[in-house]
Amino acid sequence: MINNKEFGKTITFLRTQKGITQADLGERLGVSFQAVSKWERGETYPDISILTDLADVLETTTDYLLRSGETTLSFKGKVSVSDMIDGINSLKAMGELLGKENIIYRHAINGINQGMNTDIEAAFNDEFIFEGFVAEAIIQNLKTGFYVDTTDIKRNFKYEHFRNIALDYVKKYDIK
Repeated sequence: MINNKEFGKTITFLRTQKGITQADLGERLGVSFQAVSKWERGETYPDISILTDLADVLETTTDYLLRSGETTLSFKGKVSVSDMIDGINSLKAMGELLGKENIIYRHAINGINQGMNTDIEAAFNDEFIFEGFVAEAIIQNLKTGFYVDTTDIKRNFKYEHFRNIALDYVKKYDIK
């Protein structure tokens, strides 16, 4: 069900992020600024015939507008904790096989370090840090629609801290 107020807040947020006034938006859509104002206050909805144009002007999707900014994820598949462990261990193996000064390895490691503001090589020699990366890998998969069984998490995480973080994200994304 569409929540009028949240729908209006979403339009307001996107419009202001683009630096567009209500009058500008109305002009682009062929409606009055008063109509836009009513949408944003949650009093009315735009006519369905202009919904795609509204999404285009606000550089979003109709789905995003109708869900008032709430995203839904479709199930993409199941991953396991051991897959995440193997993936991170593959990075370590890359350094061993190619050499730690090899440009391919260095760029992979530097990219991860920059993107995550951390040092993944520290994880190769520290179980606690390693498990943090495993939890992060699981979280990233959950955010994109993958499912991880809670039993798998409970069984394979040694540190309660990271186990609880991963379980909290499983609950948050509730993908089954």
